[in-house]
Amino acid sequence: MRIAITGSTGLIGTALVRSLRSGDTSRAGGPGGGHDVVRLVRRAPTAAGEVRWDPERQEVDTAGLAGCDAVVHLAGAGVGDHRWTAAYKQEIRDSRVLGTRAIASALAAMDTPPRVFVCGSAIGYYGDTGDRRTDESAPAGHGFLPEVCTAWEDAAKPAQDAGIRTVFARTGLVVARSGGAWGRLFPVFRLGLGGRLGDGSQYWSFISLDDHIAALRHLLDTEDLAGPVNLTAPEPVTNREVTAVMGKVLNRPTLFSVPAPVLRTVLGEFAGDVLGSQRVIPQRLLDSGFSFRHPRIVEAVRAAA
Repeated sequence: MRIAITGSTGLIGTALVRSLRSGDTSRAGGPGGGHDVVRLVRRAPTAAGEVRWDPERQEVDTAGLAGCDAVVHLAGAGVGDHRWTAAYKQEIRDSRVLGTRAIASALAAMDTPPRVFVCGSAIGYYGDTGDRRTDESAPAGHGFLPEVCTAWEDAAKPAQDAGIRTVFARTGLVVARSGGAWGRLFPVFRLGLGGRLGDGSQYWSFISLDDHIAALRHLLDTEDLAGPVNLTAPEPVTNREVTAVMGKVLNRPTLFSVPAPVLRTVLGEFAGDVLGSQRVIPQRLLDSGFSFRHPRIVEAVRAAA
């Protein structure tokens, strides 16, 4: 297959490119490689397999996408990279909505568009779900992240209207040693400074990096999957359980905790999402026959450590 990817230098994008080219997903009997990967970049291309795009100007070099069977769209500003000022919240939203609209519109205008468009999204779509098990049938929640996710997915409408199979990969917390939110936890826990956040009762819906990449490839290959698909492990766990497992796997004490008022002081508005609870279930992945290599949190942490 010839597959184009945006956000190819991020945590997920880097691992996906490696998997598609080499077949290495760190999974026994994993899918093969040898695919032709096209990387969309925001500068002038400097290497073979690079295609220029400019989401702010809504420009995509569709000539470079000719012959692509699939597009995986992962680009977007990091939600937790900066304090949520009004300007950064706008950047979070624009980087997702404008990028998705640019790609979706470009694909829709092609004479021979790709067969499938996998568009990144997030379980932030559901908002705070408390301890309620939540699958893809649940409506959008309330607040900044649900609003962003709704606009993000809506921006893919040109591709859907053009008959391109469009899948929204609603991603949970990816357990990885470097990169993403979990990449910031590992150094803290290794120093013996890790602990629960708030009272620790909030659910975290996680997925190992290996399973996330395998799930993305499953979305590409499974012809009857379209619309939202949750990319999370089958059994979400509480922050208290995450803390205990991190301490056990890394053999470090977990005596510290960060009270909710301190989190709100340090993180501002984003603290509400850190303290919020999301018990999200990957029902459509399970129904489609996907098999998790790391279904439990201890397995996911060990794989990353």
